[in-house]
Amino acid sequence: MIRYLPLLMVLAACSAGTPYFRDVPATRVAVNGSVFDVRVRGDIAEAVRVNVQYAPRLGPIRDRAGLAMAQVSGCPILDVLGDAAVTVGVLGCDREAGERLLLTAVSTPNYECVDYGIYENVGSGYGYQVFECTPY
Repeated sequence: MIRYLPLLMVLAACSAGTPYFRDVPATRVAVNGSVFDVRVRGDIAEAVRVNVQYAPRLGPIRDRAGLAMAQVSGCPILDVLGDAAVTVGVLGCDREAGERLLLTAVSTPNYECVDYGIYENVGSGYGYQVFECTPY
C-alpha cells in the first residue's frame, strides 16, 4: 500500500485548482457528458475537467467548460482559454456589483441549459449538479 501512496497523491491533486484558484472552493458541474470542478475568483473562472474522456478536443470541451463557468458564476463568459483539461474564462459581469458588462459573451447565448435538480455521486463526497444544455 505504501508504494502506491505517491500515485494516489498525484491522482488526488488532478482536480486541484491552479495556484491562483487553489484556496477557492470548487463547485462540481456536469455539462453534456463532461464533469468540471469550477472555481470563481474576481472576474475570472477556472474549469478543471475531472472525468475521463477519450481524446477530447478543445473545441467541444471549450464550449462545455464555458457553460459550466457561466452556470456557477451567473455571468456570461467573454472568452475561454486553455486546453482540454484546464480552461480559464473571463466573466462578463461584475459579480460584486451584480451588473453585467456591455460586452458580447462567447458561450452563453448559443445554448439553453436546464437544471433538473439532479445531483450525481452525492454519497461519495464529490457530488455534482447535472445540467442538460442544448443549442437553440
